[in-house]
Amino acid sequence: MRGVVFDGKRVRVVDDLAVREPGAGEVRVAIAAAGLCHSDLSVVDGTIPFPVPVVLGHEGAGVVEAVGAGVGHVAPGDHVALSTLANCGTCAECDRGRPTMCRQAIGRPGKPFTRGAEPVYQFAANSAFAERTIVKAVQAVRIPKDLPFPSAALIGCGVLTGVGAVLNRARVGQGESVVVIGTGGIGLNVIQGARIAGALRIVAVDANPGKEEMARQFGATDFLTSAEGVTDILPTGADHVFECVGRVELIRQAIDLLGRHGQAILLGVPPVTAEASFLVSSLYLDKSVLGCRYGSSRPQRDIALYAELYRQGRLLLDELVTAVYPVEDFEKARADAEAGRVARAVLAF
Repeated sequence: MRGVVFDGKRVRVVDDLAVREPGAGEVRVAIAAAGLCHSDLSVVDGTIPFPVPVVLGHEGAGVVEAVGAGVGHVAPGDHVALSTLANCGTCAECDRGRPTMCRQAIGRPGKPFTRGAEPVYQFAANSAFAERTIVKAVQAVRIPKDLPFPSAALIGCGVLTGVGAVLNRARVGQGESVVVIGTGGIGLNVIQGARIAGALRIVAVDANPGKEEMARQFGATDFLTSAEGVTDILPTGADHVFECVGRVELIRQAIDLLGRHGQAILLGVPPVTAEASFLVSSLYLDKSVLGCRYGSSRPQRDIALYAELYRQGRLLLDELVTAVYPVEDFEKARADAEAGRVARAVLAF
């Protein structure tokens, strides 16, 4: 079968992948569509260290082909969106409703794929850039069959991360102010999450003026090409600032833009050794700096919620899918994503 494999030096679309049968508590999914996220590109450029060879992709949707023993919530033929959380469901963090903090879901890459006799790693417990993949049952969330696969695929990462950061981590309230630095796939979902939450002022900041139209479509009330203009709009500071790029100088800006009792939420991913600095004295007005993993999501609950919000016209998904590429055109999709020509590139199988 076909898949996108990174061998540590280059990325190739191969046609000789194989995937094993699902074991107990596992599901095999035929991938229909998968979004190309910057986290995939970060593996390739070394920002996210990961063992190789690896099948990339972690934002996918498809059809259940087979289930292992003990799986009852999905069945062959069901349409599903996939999460990256292979959480155990039984530890203290899972029991507290924090599956993103499950230690079983972090740093334990499996090898369900092979090329010839060589085992191949799975990225983010998912590997959606393959015609078929194996996931834990908890990662497969049934979705309505009228939800288009290219749109459904984006729920599993961009929407869970961006909208989830607003609703679950920051808990933005009605009438509050939000600044979003970076309006790529994650930033746009933060913007629409803030709109859904009832934020009164949503200021989008992106150096590319061509992104203004889409930012406003998703809910931005203001658009700036530099954070320097934020204080003119919010003279007493922002209630929430989301950094969605992953640059330390922008993290500093996010903290500096906060008002009293404000929160800076870090969603962008800088290199693992990156360090940021800020004035400690600036935090004593009850300001907070919050990390956020995967939107602090509970995928079995949240994916179903976001699918219903989409069906009601309150969550935008189709608008995020600016280009769909056959998997063989991965390099073109990658180039367009890296150049910022698309909000989200989607690979189709």
